[in-house]
Amino acid sequence: MSPKRSAEDQEGPDPGVGVLEYAAINSMLDQINSCLDHLEEKNDHLHARLQELLESNRQTRLEFQQQLGEAPSDASP
Repeated sequence: MSPKRSAEDQEGPDPGVGVLEYAAINSMLDQINSCLDHLEEKNDHLHARLQELLESNRQTRLEFQQQLGEAPSDASP
């Protein structure tokens, strides 16, 4: 003999609701993933631009230091 099942076990959850919930969660996860990909691309772009700016500033500083170092020797008689 099989054990008796309660009324709750017999009805059980609606399988259609579970599928819909999983589809909604999956869709939200896809949207989040897309947003994260976009943010990662922006971050990579910003990082590259900041590296360019840093290198440009280094070059400018070196040139400025060279000019300051050369100016006194140019001004001497």
